Amino acid sequence: MLFRPGVWLFALALLSQRAGVAQSVPVQRAHTPTFSYEVVHRYPHDPRAFTQGLVYRNGFLFESTGLNGSSSVRKVRLETGEVVQKRDVARRYFAEGLAEFGGELFQLTWETETGFVYDGETFAPKRRFTYRGEGWGLTHDGSRFVMSDGTPALRFLDSSTLEETGRVRVTDQGKEVDDLNELEFVRGQIYANVWLTDRIAIIDPASGHVTAWIDLAGLGPHESRFTNDVLNGIAYDAEGDRLFVTGKLWPTLFEIRITPAR
Repeated sequence: MLFRPGVWLFALALLSQRAGVAQSVPVQRAHTPTFSYEVVHRYPHDPRAFTQGLVYRNGFLFESTGLNGSSSVRKVRLETGEVVQKRDVARRYFAEGLAEFGGELFQLTWETETGFVYDGETFAPKRRFTYRGEGWGLTHDGSRFVMSDGTPALRFLDSSTLEETGRVRVTDQGKEVDDLNELEFVRGQIYANVWLTDRIAIIDPASGHVTAWIDLAGLGPHESRFTNDVLNGIAYDAEGDRLFVTGKLWPTLFEIRITPAR
């Protein structure tokens, strides 16, 4: 990959972090930089988990799994992949994105326009909320929720009322980026899986501009892959500066470090 001067400054800022997470660096560039990865560690992951949302908190992973009749919210031991706590979701709901805020877990559903709020310790249901359209990914930036719906739009939701307060269109060099899926807020930027691809978009939440891409080609399982057996699931350990990724029905969860493109 050939770097122009502005891109090189961006890359230095990106790679200065141990896990390789990006920060907002205003640069002029002729194209959007694409980065690769190194695997730091591999952890077991339930191959029956259709991963829709992933969060790291207090030494554990919290995971939302999808499919009607198989949807759940789980607490998972990182080192072993053991599901130590689980609450099933009613069959009529296809669970989607997951976020944690204020000691509670917030879970979207796909086409039923319903979200669930659980106690973060007991998984006891506390309340529901509604939204228009489909629910895909969900994260929190410390003051508000950020939600994807499979389009180029990211919605911002009030932390208390879950009411929509605004939207931003995600673009890469002026072209809209469709199929935004699972989300994670990482050092001031939004990381987004793009459905049916091996790429993660790094997005400036203020402008919606894609500031960089992470190409994770070759990371997941290759034998007998189903159409939807794809990369989906991003979690960030802010205290340890660790970035985790996995996919739907993948037997492995990966800790990765972002590197220059191969």
